[in-house]
Amino acid sequence: MSEETRSETYAELAAVGPYGVRPGHALITMVEPHPGQEYAYNRWYEDDHYYAGAMAMPWMYAGRRWVATRELQELRVPEKSAVARPVTAGCYLSTYWITEGRYDDHMKWTVGINKRLNQDARVHQARTHVFTAFQDHEATVYRDGAAGPRDFHALDHPYAGLILQVVDAPGPGERAELLEHLRTRELPRRLSGSPAAMVTVFRPTPLPGDRMTYVKQVEGVDTRLTLLWFLEEDPRTCWTEHFADLGTLGGAEGTVELVAPFIPTTPGTDRYVDELR
Repeated sequence: MSEETRSETYAELAAVGPYGVRPGHALITMVEPHPGQEYAYNRWYEDDHYYAGAMAMPWMYAGRRWVATRELQELRVPEKSAVARPVTAGCYLSTYWITEGRYDDHMKWTVGINKRLNQDARVHQARTHVFTAFQDHEATVYRDGAAGPRDFHALDHPYAGLILQVVDAPGPGERAELLEHLRTRELPRRLSGSPAAMVTVFRPTPLPGDRMTYVKQVEGVDTRLTLLWFLEEDPRTCWTEHFADLGTLGGAEGTVELVAPFIPTTPGTDRYVDELR
């Protein structure tokens, strides 16, 4: 394909399809660098992969990295998690928003670019994907109603912390009921008066068959919900009072498989790397 034809194709693609700002989809990926690879992994991800493997892609319009120091890892529940084995696994979390209605377009690009990155030896192999899934947005619940940042601001607003919560319904038929309970009762109750400004709720989607082999297929596609709690305070300062009981669902049918607090990384630095173990 000539340079001129390629440029014309870009112009044609930009002229069609949805281009709103709503986070209709997300990539949520929790990764554990192998022992001794913590600094190398952090520099590779921040200096190269965050951009070339994520933010430079079409329709992925916001992103943020988070880290769990050993102190934060030890706050996680339940001890026997269906997501993280052991529950402390996965000290880095990356979250990205994808424009609503552009999931299929984005996936075609991401599969293609990741094949190229692998061929060009630009993928750090000494890491384990603990929890990596593309997700569809189901709901956002706000503490303060119409005041404050919206969910499409969440990865750019300077939140001081984030909690990843993974919940499984008893079966596919019960997930909608669990979502309704969370959206209308459980989350508004917990958000009121708390340091959390909002919770976004997603459901995972299957990864494509031609995904990279080091990323396992998504579990719980029919039963699982993924919640992101955006905090205005460092979770270490408010955990006991506000979030220590997130392992329960207030009487709803479902099982909490993971509650994991994080703080934001400081881009371009190795801050917190020496606090992971």
